[in-house]
Amino acid sequence: MNYSALKKCDISNGLGWRLSLWCSGCSRHCPQCFNPEAQDPAFGKPFTVETKQKIWRELSDPHCSGLSLLGGEPLYISNRSTMIELCREVKHRFPEKDIWLWSGFLFEDILKDETMKPILNFIDVLVDGEFVVSKKDLSTPFRGSTNQRLLDIADWRRTGELHELKLPTI
Repeated sequence: MNYSALKKCDISNGLGWRLSLWCSGCSRHCPQCFNPEAQDPAFGKPFTVETKQKIWRELSDPHCSGLSLLGGEPLYISNRSTMIELCREVKHRFPEKDIWLWSGFLFEDILKDETMKPILNFIDVLVDGEFVVSKKDLSTPFRGSTNQRLLDIADWRRTGELHELKLPTI
C-alpha cells in the first residue's frame, strides 16, 4: 500500500487533534474529487515499518485524540489487509484512541464483504458514501456531500443499532 500524506495535529478530519493517514488508490473517479492524485495506487510513498513507527510515536502523544484514515480510498482492494491490520494494532496499543475512516463504500456493503467487514471491529466512526458533486455541501461537518453519513460504529458494536454520530454543539 502507498500513502500520500501523514498529517499530525489535524483538526479538520474528526473530533479533536488527530493524526491523519491519506491512503493512495481509488477506482471510483468521482467528478470533482477532492484528492484526484491519490486515485493512483502508486502515488505517494510505500507504507513501511518506519511509517508505522511514526504513527505509534504520534499516537503516543496524550494530546492526540486518534487516527483518521482517508484517501484515495482506505478500503481500495489492495489497501484492505494493511488497513485492517493497522486498525487492529492501533486498538491494541492505544485502546483509548478513536479511529475514523472515510470510504466511498456504504456501511451495508462493508458489512456484506468478508474482505472489508473485519475493519468494523476496530473503527469508531465511518463516513460512508461516494462524494456526489450535485450534493456538495461544505456545511455538513466532516463530509463533502449530503449523501454521506457520519456513522457511530462504536455504538453499533455495543447496541446493534446503526445511527449517525451525535456531534457536540458549540
